[in-house]
Amino acid sequence: MKKAIYKTYGSPKVIELINTEKPLPKSNEVLVKIKASSATRADTMMRQGTPKFGRLFLGLFKPKNTSLGTGFSGEIESIGNEVTKFKIGDAVFGEKLFSNGCNAEYICIAENMIIEQKPINISHEEAAPICDGFLTSYNFLKDIASIKEEQHILVNGASGSLGTAAVQLAKVMGAKVTGVCSTKNLDFVKSIGADKVIDYKNEDFTKSINKYDIIYDSVGTLSFKNCKDVLTPKGIFMTPVLSFGTLWHSIINSKKVKFAATGLKKTDELKRLFEDLVSLFKDDQLHTNIDKSYKLSNIIEAHEYLETGRKVGNIVIINS
Repeated sequence: MKKAIYKTYGSPKVIELINTEKPLPKSNEVLVKIKASSATRADTMMRQGTPKFGRLFLGLFKPKNTSLGTGFSGEIESIGNEVTKFKIGDAVFGEKLFSNGCNAEYICIAENMIIEQKPINISHEEAAPICDGFLTSYNFLKDIASIKEEQHILVNGASGSLGTAAVQLAKVMGAKVTGVCSTKNLDFVKSIGADKVIDYKNEDFTKSINKYDIIYDSVGTLSFKNCKDVLTPKGIFMTPVLSFGTLWHSIINSKKVKFAATGLKKTDELKRLFEDLVSLFKDDQLHTNIDKSYKLSNIIEAHEYLETGRKVGNIVIINS
């Protein structure tokens, strides 16, 4: 089978597409023939080894995990002899973290991990990136912010994968949403549910009189220092993007600044959130926005596009 790897930190050119043996499922695992997988900004940051202090965890001089991609959607080709939840032919989707990578033609995953039946009303391409954008943002909104009806949330980077997820989820959860994005994406962000949109090129929300209960910086371009004056007295600033400044403020001001790596949560906690999302997608309350799809053989091109910063919604890798 083919899979994408990178053996050293660097530009998209360090990505290799290699041939390797198709895995065999263990007794509690299923073998998934991948139809679509995710490619994210987080993937590019790990491939670049940035921020550099993150290499203390990723690998100091070269990556410990050389595989790419965490979200997947596909069909079960074979199952282990102890599997009871799934059967051959089932359409499934989910996420496999810290593993042999989902930007590949096959993966094996245990049936008690982050995997569920794919709702029939969404395609494999729409399902593949759900755990990257929606699961992360749902964790921040539900478990970290405990967002409540009528609270006012500002989503920075509202047109990206995490941002489009956060806008939709916040509306489903009854909040008032302000989205921040570029000029060309204003109408798009409005169309997915934002009550108000701000063009960051023409307006600096940190200098406005409006106050927010939650500021969710989905792209890591803000700082708590610049945003604290537009937070309500009990308001919080939160981001999934690791930086030294955010990490420092989250330690010394933990009630106001929240950083978290969703993938490090316990499996049971992730499954609880994931199951909620499956129900919301089944009910057509949430929708995946796909910017571009690339064949696995063109994954370098996908990463090059990711690095332009022009992505709207999600990038998907498809297997033909």
